[in-house]
Amino acid sequence: MTTLVAVCRELIGLFIDDGSLALAILMVVVLAGLSASLMPDVPLAGGVVLLLGCLGVLLANVLRASRS
Repeated sequence: MTTLVAVCRELIGLFIDDGSLALAILMVVVLAGLSASLMPDVPLAGGVVLLLGCLGVLLANVLRASRS
């Protein structure tokens, strides 16, 4: 049983290595969803928020990792 738990933790760790990165991307996805639902006449708004937000979060995470 402990082996199964350890394997599951390792598998989850592959997807959520950095908790702050995962949380920031989740927030970007929520913002993109909100912008898409609030502005249905502008279908690219959600995509632009998603693209620029994810790129910004990734850049910030890389810069933070390079400092340490």
